[in-house]
Amino acid sequence: QVHPVESGGGLVQPGGSLTLSCVASGSIFSIDGMGWYRQAPGKEREGVACISSIGNTYYAGVVKGRFTISRDNAKNTVYLQMNSLKLEDTAVYYCAPPLGPCMVENDNLVNDGAYWGQGTQVTVSS
Repeated sequence: QVHPVESGGGLVQPGGSLTLSCVASGSIFSIDGMGWYRQAPGKEREGVACISSIGNTYYAGVVKGRFTISRDNAKNTVYLQMNSLKLEDTAVYYCAPPLGPCMVENDNLVNDGAYWGQGTQVTVSS
């Protein structure tokens, strides 16, 4: 099982950037897809980005072109570079292996995460 620990959140102004990191210990990290998910207050959790074990990337429509997911298997780490941040990006961000393969349908990530760490808070505010 992969145990994710997220970091890198904070307060940023609209239009700013942040990079989130997720260290996921576990012997199968290199063969798992990994995803970033977020949950805003009063809203359901949504998938943001997913990266397959071989580095194929998938994005929700609301972040495509602004966020970049990447991974370093040697460090058991997955990253989320977030640019051009908007007020509506405010949420707790989590990383997790997806319950199924990384997939996007109708601009939404199909599979939810399998289990969760503590997340990292991202607040976009002027």
